[in-house]
Amino acid sequence: MSDTIAPDTRRRKHGGGTARHGGAAKPPKAASLWSDAWHDLRRRPLFIGSAVLIAVILLIAAFPGLFTSVNPFDAASCDLGKARQPMSGAHFFGTDNLGCDVYARTLYGARNSVVVGLSTTVVTAVVGGLLGLFAGFKGGAVDTLFSRITEIFFAIPSILGALLILAVFRTGNVWTVMLALAVLTWPMTFRIMRAAVITAKSQDYVVAARALGASAPRIMFRHILPNAVAPVIVVSTINLGTFIAAEAGLSFLGVGLRSPDISWGLMISDARERFLEAPAPLLFPALFLSLTVLAFIMLGDAVRDALDPKLR
Repeated sequence: MSDTIAPDTRRRKHGGGTARHGGAAKPPKAASLWSDAWHDLRRRPLFIGSAVLIAVILLIAAFPGLFTSVNPFDAASCDLGKARQPMSGAHFFGTDNLGCDVYARTLYGARNSVVVGLSTTVVTAVVGGLLGLFAGFKGGAVDTLFSRITEIFFAIPSILGALLILAVFRTGNVWTVMLALAVLTWPMTFRIMRAAVITAKSQDYVVAARALGASAPRIMFRHILPNAVAPVIVVSTINLGTFIAAEAGLSFLGVGLRSPDISWGLMISDARERFLEAPAPLLFPALFLSLTVLAFIMLGDAVRDALDPKLR
């Protein structure tokens, strides 16, 4: 008779199976959009390469003194007698028109460029995201009002609007450049968040939350926002590189950052007149600028592909 007892019955009689090792097995964790996206990103060479490059750029921007002993803000580090020298062991990227070390200035210039990009991205994501969340959730006259306001901002050319704002302030520091860019670019984030919220608020989990008596703030921030924020994250990642390039363009035109600040746009502007005599002072900051913008755009593309199931 013992031979006819089922194997699982025998395990229960003898205390075997999973019960002997601490009870029933734990159920597997439920998959989510973010966990699936992270699992997909870790296998993408595009994401790994861009993330490593961005990490190096952020390290340089935060601690430029780790990579050079020259302080470009010290006037004694510049020597007019050594202006426009080629690359050498003493000056890896050569010297500029004032005899300053291009390598040190390029490293220190990363800080202002990255700070402008990061701060503008945060401001546009928060302001545009919250306004888009509110307008998309409320609908009606509120949505119509905010939509008309964003159309006014979309009608203003970005460069012309930034030139006008910076001409009014006449200060040319990091925060005025950030403000000029943020004022003109938040409507893009607003539109994206609004569209995602309108789609999300008609889903069954939102209808169920309403039926259970959840308040409007709880529905917006606990149910709709986590499911509508993915497109904003993707666009913000790509826009970060765009904002860095925009700061360089404004500084190149003479209305962005100004001396004694250092940025890649300022360096390119200062070196353009003597480019044929000494190309290095222009080429190296332009190379760092291009790599930084490309890295953030590639990161945004990788994140977009990972968050969109249709592109996997």
